Amino acid sequence: MSSTSPKAKRQPHQLRPGRHGLSREAVAEHQRGRIRDAVSQVVSEKGYVAMTVEDVIAVAGVSRRTFYDHFKGKEAAYLEAFEVAGAELIRRVREAYAQSRSLAGGVVACLRAFLEFSAEQPRYAEMCLVEVLAAGPVAIERRDAVLRTLAGVLHEGAESDPRSAPTPPMTAEWVIGGVYEIVYAQIITGRTRRLPELLPDLAYSIMLAYLGSDVALELTHRFTGEWPTGLAPA
Repeated sequence: MSSTSPKAKRQPHQLRPGRHGLSREAVAEHQRGRIRDAVSQVVSEKGYVAMTVEDVIAVAGVSRRTFYDHFKGKEAAYLEAFEVAGAELIRRVREAYAQSRSLAGGVVACLRAFLEFSAEQPRYAEMCLVEVLAAGPVAIERRDAVLRTLAGVLHEGAESDPRSAPTPPMTAEWVIGGVYEIVYAQIITGRTRRLPELLPDLAYSIMLAYLGSDVALELTHRFTGEWPTGLAPA
């Protein structure tokens, strides 16, 4: 991973010095947002363990005092950046599922939202899915909370579909955990941008647990326009 330069030029999103007409609260939130974004950049470039407060303030373009006005240290800044990214992911997934009328449609819509979010925001994907393992037990518990939420969405969708076989809630946790491991492997091998290509295979694998192979195969093709790898009819 490349190292972060000790000094950074003022970026377009940074406020200009002097009068700008914003309230103190607006300025504070703008600063926090810059710090969160800087955390994602530095973590992606250097990893959580190597990241320092000095790295973050250099990228964010804030003073050391400003950083500590908002956060106690790098862990607190990381946790907030994680929370914001995780909340955005859950929002997109819930919104995608709310617009679906079936388990198959919901699975494909939610997967597409998740994979596209990760591909479009690779820094946040690496921060939330990879470096979280190095950020300590609090960060890991928050990651697990996000995964449990996603599993809950899947389980509710399966229960609402009359074609779905009855399954315990743990099935959804197992399925979501498997998706996480596959995506994790893609990220650490530098293939984050290609995550959307996994859509048909992952969609089929998820539906297989609830609908059986024949139905899962047909619905995967119907909703993604593609066949899972190696399963196209002869």
